[in-house]
Amino acid sequence: MTFNELRKIKDSLPSGSTQRIADELGIEADTVRNYFGGQHFKNGGSCGVHIEAGPDGGLVMLNDTTILDLAFKILEENK
Repeated sequence: MTFNELRKIKDSLPSGSTQRIADELGIEADTVRNYFGGQHFKNGGSCGVHIEAGPDGGLVMLNDTTILDLAFKILEENK
């Protein structure tokens, strides 16, 4: 997946989705933001996202897709 594709998924989520994902997983909302490319490390933690520079924002390697899976679930619910 490219970084731009990951950001497009995040931007497609309805308002409040970041907090909903955080609540369902028992993590900080800033950690969810970091997963989608944010840099909120004061309150949020690292989340196993590695970005390799390249076209279209670079390639994203995800150690764990739990946050992404919940994002897809929310998108599906809102169709």
